[in-house]
Amino acid sequence: MPIIKSAKKRVKTTQKATARNAKTKKSLRGSIKSFLKKPTSASHKKAQSDLDKAAKKGLVHKNKVARKKKQLSASAKKAGVKPSASTKKTVAKKPTRKAPAKKAAPKKPAVKKAPAKKK
Repeated sequence: MPIIKSAKKRVKTTQKATARNAKTKKSLRGSIKSFLKKPTSASHKKAQSDLDKAAKKGLVHKNKVARKKKQLSASAKKAGVKPSASTKKTVAKKPTRKAPAKKAAPKKPAVKKAPAKKK
């Protein structure tokens, strides 16, 4: 058991994080199993979403997530599940507004200096 105050705090935060990570991993495994048991577009979407969440939190490496998502998509295609519109990546273009034109300040005529006189 730690003696130093900061080490005690670290133990508490580690326990909380471990519990939170375990919950996320359990949800991930459950959604993947439910998809493999009965492939539907909704379960496919849920499994991919859980994979993305796990990658974002750093629980699963991003390359492993990419591999798993590819495997899920392949099994969905094999089972004849059509991907829903939300599983496809679509980028909606936002209408761009042009900034109002800045008014140019009126130009002042340049003042010419008189030539230096030679002595």
